[in-house]
Amino acid sequence: MKRLKVALLVAITLGFVTASYAQHKRYVIRNGIGLQGGLTQFDILTDNFKTKSQTGYIGGLTAWVDIPHKWYNVSYNIQLSENNVDIAATPINSNLNEYVSFKLLTAQISFLFHAKLIGNNLTLDIGPMLQYNGQLELKDESNEGLIISGYNDLRTEDIEDITRFNVNGAVGISAGFGRFALRGQYIYGFTNLLGRLNDANLNVPNNEKFKGNQSMFSLTALLFF
Repeated sequence: MKRLKVALLVAITLGFVTASYAQHKRYVIRNGIGLQGGLTQFDILTDNFKTKSQTGYIGGLTAWVDIPHKWYNVSYNIQLSENNVDIAATPINSNLNEYVSFKLLTAQISFLFHAKLIGNNLTLDIGPMLQYNGQLELKDESNEGLIISGYNDLRTEDIEDITRFNVNGAVGISAGFGRFALRGQYIYGFTNLLGRLNDANLNVPNNEKFKGNQSMFSLTALLFF
């Protein structure tokens, strides 16, 4: 009987200590989802073409995890965008260059770390991103047949079939209060966006290789639930 009382006392004491320790270490980790939408400024960094960045549109969903006892939060993001870029081209039998508009539809998935600069009100965002995109499409089909500036027989429609899967890096700043935030983000493409053109047997001098990297700025508004 005496041993039973001692055992119960030890069990109760351990339980009390364990419960107190767990209470001390208990944190409220909040999850949430949000909508985002805004504008992009898109360009292709390349020596093969003369390009001019243009404005596009972006929207998507974000799922975030608020970790109060850490110096960072994390989020998962899905974004869809229509990006625009101009590339210099020349009409046949003409020496005058003009900029031809192309569009690029992209779907992006990213995992971001948000370093807390001023709590959750101002964060530095950084993380990897996977992207799938369509063709580099002419916005106006009447521009088919124009010669890409710097080439003798490379047509505007010849450069549409670019690399589809890309790996990007994203860095930016988010600022907001409560359920609303603004996010500025720069997205750089590590993959050769024009790499697929090298397998297309295009008529280029000296078997020239194509190389270009995506450069995108986005400014989005976020609404959390």
